[in-house]
Amino acid sequence: MKISEIPLFHGISSLELNEMKNLGCIRQHTLEKNTTIFHMGETISEMGVVLSGSVIIENIDLWGKRSILSHIPEGHVFAETYAMCGEPLMVSAVTAEDSEILFFNLKLLLNSPGASSPFPKAFNQNSPEASHGQNAGQPTIVRNLLRISMQKNLTLSNRIFCTTPKTIRERLLIYLSNQSIKAASTSFTIPFNRQGLADYLNLDRSALSKELGKMRDDGILEFHKNHFILHKTDE
Repeated sequence: MKISEIPLFHGISSLELNEMKNLGCIRQHTLEKNTTIFHMGETISEMGVVLSGSVIIENIDLWGKRSILSHIPEGHVFAETYAMCGEPLMVSAVTAEDSEILFFNLKLLLNSPGASSPFPKAFNQNSPEASHGQNAGQPTIVRNLLRISMQKNLTLSNRIFCTTPKTIRERLLIYLSNQSIKAASTSFTIPFNRQGLADYLNLDRSALSKELGKMRDDGILEFHKNHFILHKTDE
């Protein structure tokens, strides 16, 4: 994916993107699968953007239990809150597959002097370009980041809905129903394997697999690996 196609950089010109690179605000790295990008406990100054591949946000407790909090696909950002707040990471970011990651230092960019900013449209509130329209005075890239953060809050809320029910079946039904709505189809592919799905729903893998088998026998769904087909029932 091209940098200009990423939602975070919508409305930013190629000239501005080049200036960001020249200032050292942007760097890219190709990483192999299962590479830890950010470690739990460290303090970071850069957020990550997935140019290709995908990233898992996970937490591993003192006893080694792993919980997956979210799956970050191509074009999406991660760790932006920690990069801006300077708080130690409570999670780790790990590549789910071979990935191309862009690291973006927004603090470095925003702390540059406004009068000499090379990004009048994107960052300078007093620029002529920023004086028109209903969003006048709002830095473009910050506005993009705010929109992205709101969308991520919805994603985290969905996970809470999925992990709140007490039974395994209820958690699976909510998660798979949400995925079906997202795909606008009863036939869809999820971003997790069995272990990943178990970690996301805070379930034991064997118990999850057993329940999926029961749901298939009950005619609720069909599945092959991480592809699912849901069937409506009379219940």
